[in-house]
Formats: sequence, C-alpha cells, structure tokens
Amino acid sequence: MNTFTKWFMYLVALSLVVFALAACNESSESGATTSGESSGDNSGKSYSFKLAHITPPTHMWHKGAEKFKEELEERSGGRMELEIYPSSQLGSEADMVEQIVAGSVDFGLITAAYMSSREQAFAAWFTPYAFEDLEAANDARDSEVAKKILGTLDQQGLVGLDYLFAGQRVMLFKDKEVKSTSDMDGLKLRVTPSPPMQDFYTSTGASTEGLPLPEVYSAVQTGVIDGMDMDLDATITNKYHEVVDHAAVTNHMVWPAIAMANKSTFEGMSEEDQQIVRESIKAAAEYTAMTRAGKEEDFKQQLKDEGMNVYELDESLFKEQKEMFDEKYGKKDPLIQEFIDSFR
Repeated sequence: MNTFTKWFMYLVALSLVVFALAACNESSESGATTSGESSGDNSGKSYSFKLAHITPPTHMWHKGAEKFKEELEERSGGRMELEIYPSSQLGSEADMVEQIVAGSVDFGLITAAYMSSREQAFAAWFTPYAFEDLEAANDARDSEVAKKILGTLDQQGLVGLDYLFAGQRVMLFKDKEVKSTSDMDGLKLRVTPSPPMQDFYTSTGASTEGLPLPEVYSAVQTGVIDGMDMDLDATITNKYHEVVDHAAVTNHMVWPAIAMANKSTFEGMSEEDQQIVRESIKAAAEYTAMTRAGKEEDFKQQLKDEGMNVYELDESLFKEQKEMFDEKYGKKDPLIQEFIDSFR
C-alpha cells in the first residue's frame, strides 16, 4: 500500500470519528426523552417545568396551579412534571416575567394588572362593571377579543395560554365605613399599580399606593394606608381581617391572572405536547373559576365571623368611574374598545 493510499484511509477514518462525536454531542443536548423517541421528533419527550406566581398556597390561583400540575402529569402519562413557586418566591411579578422570557422559568400566573403595564390591551379586563358575576367573566375567556389580547404577548417572547380568575375586586377600609365615593376623598388606598385601577380610585378623590403584596398587612396595621383594593380570597388568605374593619363588596372589576409560557420552550414542543399544555391549563382555569364562584357567600360569612363589617355598595354609585374608563381607555387601544363593545 503506497503512502498516498495510507493517508487517504487515515483521513476517512478520522472524519468518521469526528462525525460520530458530533452526533453524540447533539443527542446529549436534546433533553431527557423516553426510549421510544425517534430522531427529530419531540413526541415522547420528558419535561421538568417551573411555574411562578404571587399568591400564597391557600389562594385559589395556587390551587389552580396545582390543578394544572395534576392535569399535565395525567395527560402526559407522567412525562411532564411541574414545580410550583408561590408567594413571590422568585421575586416580583416584573422579575417573574423576565425569568419566563429568559427561559429560567417555564410558566407564570401573572396578574392582568401587572401585564397592563407591559401591554396596554390587558387594561380591558379592568372595565368597571363589565360582568354581572364571575361566571360571566369566565365565559368571556373564550371570546375572540380575549384571545386577541393574549396574542399580544407573542412579541414579548411569551405565549398567552389562558386566564385564571380569582374573585372580583372589593374595597377594604381600616376604620371608616364608606357609603359613597365622597367618603373616599383623602383616603390612602393600596391599589395594584395598573393605570386603569389607579384612575378608578383617584377619580373618587382617594390617593393610591402601589405597595408589594407582602408589605400590605403591616402598612394598613401601622396606618401608612387607610385600606386597599382586594379580592375576598386574598382578604382571608392574607388575614387582612385582623387589621381592617370594613369590607365593601362592590365587585367592580374582575381579577384574572394571565397564564403564560416561555415562547421558545412552548414552540419547541411537539404539537401533541402543546395540546396537552393547552388542555391542562384550560382544565385548571375552569376548575379555578367554578370553585371560586361557589365560595363567594362562604367567604363573606367567614369574614363576618371574624368580626368584619361586610356590606354591599351599589354599582350606581360608580357611574362616573364607568364613563371615565370607557371614554379614556377605549381611545387608547382598539382591543380595549372591542372589549367594551362586547361586554358593556
């Protein structure tokens, strides 16, 4: 065998070794999969997901997250696992959204209030008195305009999956029984820093403070604030009944969390696995809304039993606030106007 032939055979063998090593490396980076996974096909792949949200484990959103986990595991045959981080363990909602965009967290339940600061269309959900009750708001999840609003997340590196509802908004007051908007003049109230929510309250003469949820209890206890915009769920789970005396049940706005996913992670899944995720979050959304709707009267009674003055305030008292929202926010975004036209 001449020298040229020897060198040619050596180069061929070396090329085969390099090709094999490259193939091995590509396989090792593709993630954990079942033994039946075929090359180039993500069906059968296993996932260990992370989900973050702000509420404590006793809140309805956390129960919804647990339902999502249960559905994922069952529908995927155990291939999809979910680790849940409640109570702002991973930081503020701004922090959580950035982590989802970056891919270090896969899913989030993020308030529409916060998301309205990133994408104006989400302000539509704070149309005052758009829905008679929680069931009506839950039905609106499947409307075309609700889906369009979710679709705006695509440009942020996110996939909007669905909406999970907690209770409608009520007003808590430390010392004063508010019977009209004029009674709110001069009060300092904790309101989630979302423009439509803040506008609603400042138009009554109140001032708003955008305190993080973990700071609210001590703030009202020490008199830094005079009350807050809240839902009955969180009033109980955060024990605000210990520091406020009055709960005005206004039900003036609904309170959805936006279920979202990292876009790259979601779009990297097979169509079948994407469908499992969508069906699982839909089941969790239905469970959350229907379970919460059935507890409204129980929550009111529980707060009364804790010594709170729980009373109703009629929608007619907030006619000016409704008109202000429609006039101001309908002009800001065509999706908000479409929402108003659909549900007002």
